[in-house]
Amino acid sequence: MHIIVSLTDQTLTLQDGAESHRFPVSTAAAGAGCHQGSNATPLGRHLVRVRIGDRLPPGAVFRGRRFHGEIYDPARAAEAPGQDWILSRILWLGGLEPGLNLGGDVDSFRRFIYIHGTPDSEPMGTAASHGCIRMRNTDVIALFARVPVATPVTLVE
Repeated sequence: MHIIVSLTDQTLTLQDGAESHRFPVSTAAAGAGCHQGSNATPLGRHLVRVRIGDRLPPGAVFRGRRFHGEIYDPARAAEAPGQDWILSRILWLGGLEPGLNLGGDVDSFRRFIYIHGTPDSEPMGTAASHGCIRMRNTDVIALFARVPVATPVTLVE
């Protein structure tokens, strides 16, 4: 099993043996980059280090990677314009390449780089995130159900 995220195509492909599943995503509006504070999506080899949200309802809102009982709805979103919603599931990535995405000010795990759900009103197939890989909630739930901790993830331009 292997996940490949293409920043150019704005897609995530799950390769699972002979099966392949492709999903539209939204990566960073700032493009590719690995440095802390860049709001860019890191490149290179990663793995899923932490899975968060198993069995939570679709639209579960995470704050600080914790669910406090809130479910996303557009009325609540109107009260927080500009909020970067992290919804439904989180696959938290850790880099594997020292100096590129592991260690120092380029560490993907310490940068809180996730694959996560986002409101359906957010665009897919176009770069718009703050560094993470955003997915439709139904897609991230389906991906989460298949992907264990330590699944390899490669982010390419």
